Amino acid sequence: MKILLVGEYREGKTLGTCAELIEFASRMGGEAAMFLVGSKNTLPNFSGNLYLADSAGVGEFNPDGHKKLLLEVIAKEQPQLVVFPHSSYGWDLAPRIALVLKAAQVSEVVDLTEDTLIVPSCNSKLRRQVKVKTALTVVTLQAGAFTPQDQASATPHIIELAGAEPGTINFSGYEAAAAGGVDLSKAKVIVSAGRGIGKPENLSMIDALAKALNGEYAASRPVVDADWAEHSRQVGTTGQTVAPKLYIACGISGAIQHLAGMKKSEFVIAINTDKDAPIGEVADVLAVADLKQLVPLLTERITSG
Repeated sequence: MKILLVGEYREGKTLGTCAELIEFASRMGGEAAMFLVGSKNTLPNFSGNLYLADSAGVGEFNPDGHKKLLLEVIAKEQPQLVVFPHSSYGWDLAPRIALVLKAAQVSEVVDLTEDTLIVPSCNSKLRRQVKVKTALTVVTLQAGAFTPQDQASATPHIIELAGAEPGTINFSGYEAAAAGGVDLSKAKVIVSAGRGIGKPENLSMIDALAKALNGEYAASRPVVDADWAEHSRQVGTTGQTVAPKLYIACGISGAIQHLAGMKKSEFVIAINTDKDAPIGEVADVLAVADLKQLVPLLTERITSG
C-alpha cells in the first residue's frame, strides 16, 4: 500500500505530529512519502521522498495553494491513503482533497488493526471499525493516538515543489488564545475529574484532594462541556497539555483525546470502578474503587499526617 503523509508546519517549525504520521504508516506496513509546506531548516526524521514547498513563498496557511500542490503530488504518487493530522490544518485541507478526488474520508482515527481503521463514537465511549474499500481514502489521525517509537536518525530525499497560486485568503498571522484561569502546565500535582464523579457537587472533593497535595484540580472534556468546571482546567487535545510529577485521574475512562493531554505525566494513578477502563493501560497504579469513598479517605489521611 502506498501512503502519502501530509505534514504540518507552523511558525517556523515542523510539528511533532509528523512523527505520529510516520508511526501510523509504519504500523500500516505501507510505502510512505510525505508532503510538507515548510523549510529545509526543520525537516522531519523521515527516510522517504519528501515533497517540499517553501512556506516563505507559498505561505503557511494558503488552502488554495496547498491544495493545488498536494493534488499534483497525489497524481504523481498514486497513493491509496492520504493521511493528515486531525488538527485545524487537517480539518481545513482534508475535505477539500476528498471532495476534488471524490474520495472517502475517515476522520479522527485513533487506532488500527491490520487494514481496519478504528474511530471513536458516542462521545468516545465506543469505537467503530472502518474498513477502507475505495481506491483512495483521505484519513485524519487523532493527536496522541500513534505514539512514535524510538527511531534511528533519518534524512528525507527532498523533491522541491513550486508554482503554488497565491489563493483568495489573506493570512495575517496567528493569534494566541487569551490568558485566563489556571496554568495547569506548571502544576507538579494534578487531580483530574471525569464524568465518573457523578454530579457537579462532587468536584469539591477532587479540589480538596488536590489542595491536600499542594496541587491543582483539572477536568476531562465531558465535565467541562457539562459546565461543571471552567475550560481553563480542561486537560486533553482541546484543553491543556500537562506533564506533572503526579497525575490522579478520578472517574476518567481514558479517551485518547484526554490521554494525549496527560501522557507525559511522570506517575499516573487512576481511580475507576471499571477495571477494564482504557485509563488503566497508561496508569502506574489502578485503584478499582468508588472514588466518592476513596478520594475523601485519601484526603483525610494526607491532611491528618
